[in-house]
Amino acid sequence: MDSNSPEYKREKLRQEELKNNAIGNFNDSLNESQRGMADFTGGMSSKMLGIVIVVLLLLIAVAWMIFN
Repeated sequence: MDSNSPEYKREKLRQEELKNNAIGNFNDSLNESQRGMADFTGGMSSKMLGIVIVVLLLLIAVAWMIFN
């Protein structure tokens, strides 16, 4: 990962905040599931995210055809 990329800087700031703020770390651990998808999709390009969505829809359609 490039050290100048926004994702790298965002992750570095997040890690520093976790070290400096123990209560915030506890709060973050309680709310981890709410931001999980944002962390997952934040590093993707819109093209890649679109491909992931299309693949998921195709898998659902195939499963629906198999089980009906």
